Amino acid sequence: MVDFEQGLQILSKVFGRDYQFALATTADNVPSIRFVDAYYENGCFYIVTYRSTRKMREILANPNVALHGRTMHNFQGKATCMGHPLESQNAAIRERLVEVFRPWYFAHNNEADEQMCYLKVEPSNGFFHFDGTGYEIDFVNRTIREFPFPFESMCTID
Repeated sequence: MVDFEQGLQILSKVFGRDYQFALATTADNVPSIRFVDAYYENGCFYIVTYRSTRKMREILANPNVALHGRTMHNFQGKATCMGHPLESQNAAIRERLVEVFRPWYFAHNNEADEQMCYLKVEPSNGFFHFDGTGYEIDFVNRTIREFPFPFESMCTID
């Protein structure tokens, strides 16, 4: 049986790298979804984007979002714009995001563009699995429930 802090360590092991999620947002009660690269650290997921994107416009109007991984990982929570990567308060997370996303960070992002920003998703709850165990996690109440979860994907990703 793991406690909440041990669960966070497992969460970091699974998502403390470049991990692709489908990010769901809504506008006028209509859902929208797109794939994003995310990095998990200290209870939050971080995404590199631009303020001018549809996802950011939708998040500014409604910060409730969901993240869903290709292998059934999912989280719900609130998203906030952290501002431009070169703002002083973003120095530490920028250093990590540049490293984690090194293969593509500068090829796909223009830090000279004032619209570039970091998006932080603070999950309230979620589900993930690792090594045959499933975890339901409640970030608000700091609880975690584990159970056997022998995951076998029926599809292949080329």
